Amino acid sequence: MIELTIADSIARVVLNAPQKMNSLDEAALAELAEAYDTAAAGVADGSVRALILTGEGRGFCAGRDISGVNPADDDVIGYLEGKVQPLLEKMSTFPAPTFALVQGACLGVGLGLAIATDVVYVAENAKIGSPFANLGATLDSGGHWLLTERLGAHRTLDMIYTAELISGAEAVRSGLFSRAFPAEELVSRSEALIGKVARGATQAFVASKQLVQEIRDQRVGLWASMANENRAQAALCDTADYAEGFKSFQEKRQPVFTGKK
Repeated sequence: MIELTIADSIARVVLNAPQKMNSLDEAALAELAEAYDTAAAGVADGSVRALILTGEGRGFCAGRDISGVNPADDDVIGYLEGKVQPLLEKMSTFPAPTFALVQGACLGVGLGLAIATDVVYVAENAKIGSPFANLGATLDSGGHWLLTERLGAHRTLDMIYTAELISGAEAVRSGLFSRAFPAEELVSRSEALIGKVARGATQAFVASKQLVQEIRDQRVGLWASMANENRAQAALCDTADYAEGFKSFQEKRQPVFTGKK
């Protein structure tokens, strides 16, 4: 179900089970984790400087594949805590910039995949939210955190209680994700932006990724974050891209970054 290709310094991970809206069972989660491990090895050897996650067909990911689940013996903790959360943590700490391209349904675990990605570009007609009221279940995979953090408690519970979904365009207007494009332009416009990132100063991007995650997860304040920035900048001074950036500026030309440490 999971396909990985590497070209032009970009790892492309595709959820390829369109007949079930790319919903994920335990085997698919393991495949996805393996794809990220392989791509991370590509970062280490210099062949990968960015990663794109997409879903084949009409939907990005409709969440957990419950087609064969018996509620009477469902191991929810084993699936969510044992499989989903470790995968999302692995995705979040991927050692290069990551991007998700979201079209159609982005629900449950699918929403979690987006949350665990650095930057999310969505189709304007994507469908995002919590349909679980119809299952007698609740939102999972970090969905409560994302919606409450960005939308506030009242709007979050309104969406959960009513099971109403919002469009990709509204999700961007609400601050959930980064940019919305017409569905037919999602891939082309996103890849133009991502290609530029993949040619950029990868180590500087990774430093910013870590700084942002510290602010988000540890609630680091202004002065502590500034101190962390100072240390990150000092570490970057020793990289080839830092030297190239200053040299190209002084020589009035475009930099040629390698992304290497």
